[in-house]
Amino acid sequence: MTIQTQNSQELREEEKTSPERTRQARTYVPRADVYETEEAIFVVAEMPGVSEGDVDITLEKNVLILTGNAGSSAPEGYNVVYREYHEGDYERRFALSNSVDREGIEATMTQGVLTLKLPKAKEAVPRKIAVKAS
Repeated sequence: MTIQTQNSQELREEEKTSPERTRQARTYVPRADVYETEEAIFVVAEMPGVSEGDVDITLEKNVLILTGNAGSSAPEGYNVVYREYHEGDYERRFALSNSVDREGIEATMTQGVLTLKLPKAKEAVPRKIAVKAS
């Protein structure tokens, strides 16, 4: 597999150089599924309450960073009296190998589900070599 999540030690080391968050909201790690085909790797991450305009995807030093800001779900003019579902932001990081074509990465957002298509670099795509008789 050509993608992996960063462990907590790597994240702590990276936090030393990352800018400090100033928004006061909970931050959740979105659940994600990773699928692989011969041509690409697909990452499907759940970010309920996040619209496509509130998703930020960056690639820095072979690390793909997904962030999403969830807005308030309370109807306008109402105050929350009791809440079992807590809102917050989402952040997830994936370390990419060199077999991913960084220029061809595509993202779509549908009803709180972010789908990333990470195409494999041409040299990483398996191919069959024909044997000819002489």
